[in-house]
Amino acid sequence: MDIATIIGLVLGIGLIGGSMFLAGLSYGLSIGNFWNLESMMIVLGGTLSATAIAFRLNEVKRVFGLIGFVFKKPAFQLGDVVDDIVALGEAYRKDRQSLEQQAANIRNRFLKDGVMFITQGISSDDLQEIMETREEYRERREANEAGLMKTLGTYSPAFGMVGTLIGLIMMLLGMGSSDGGDMAAQLGTSMSIALITTFYGAVLANLLFLPFAEKINSRNKENTVCGELIIEGLLLIHQKKHPIIIRDMLNSYLPPGERKQSEE
Repeated sequence: MDIATIIGLVLGIGLIGGSMFLAGLSYGLSIGNFWNLESMMIVLGGTLSATAIAFRLNEVKRVFGLIGFVFKKPAFQLGDVVDDIVALGEAYRKDRQSLEQQAANIRNRFLKDGVMFITQGISSDDLQEIMETREEYRERREANEAGLMKTLGTYSPAFGMVGTLIGLIMMLLGMGSSDGGDMAAQLGTSMSIALITTFYGAVLANLLFLPFAEKINSRNKENTVCGELIIEGLLLIHQKKHPIIIRDMLNSYLPPGERKQSEE
């Protein structure tokens, strides 16, 4: 699990929820007053409907999968990928069979496919073209996923305002047909309910959808760096460069504190 995501959500929900609870105590109100089913239906229903209009249905279905993806740890560490590439390069300098045996222990699918192309005798130019094309379209797919999540964050505050307008209209109609009573109390209650949808839209957008979109974008950038590192490493393996040269060249992709020396 991605600890940063969990900590951020817990802090956000805890601080917002705690503020709501303390505010309720100050005015002698229950935190349950912040819950309104109709408002949530307007915000979530409207947001998902608008997103379904903007994207294809199979992409909208992936929303829940994307939420799960945000909570997962990255599938790789760049330092480990460099170690794998160096080991592959060392094996290939022996013979092709050693490379195939070493590749059997590799979990990174992109790297494993590249090694398979090498064992099939593909040229370095064709290898580079194929791998760069795969990486380009992987990056486009993940950028589209981030755009989907960002769209949810764009629409939810708008439908929060829609719900508020609906509440205000109903409030004014009720005031027009009122036969007396405590008009100030009725106005305050109706106005608070009308504003709850705006609250829902703002919280969903700024605590969930938009941060999730940024997390997907961040992972996309990390994957892009990893993809470039792997392509560079595959070309070095193809040229049967010495493992020391491979490590020194690939260390350029790593932060200084994560670089490993060849003698290790």
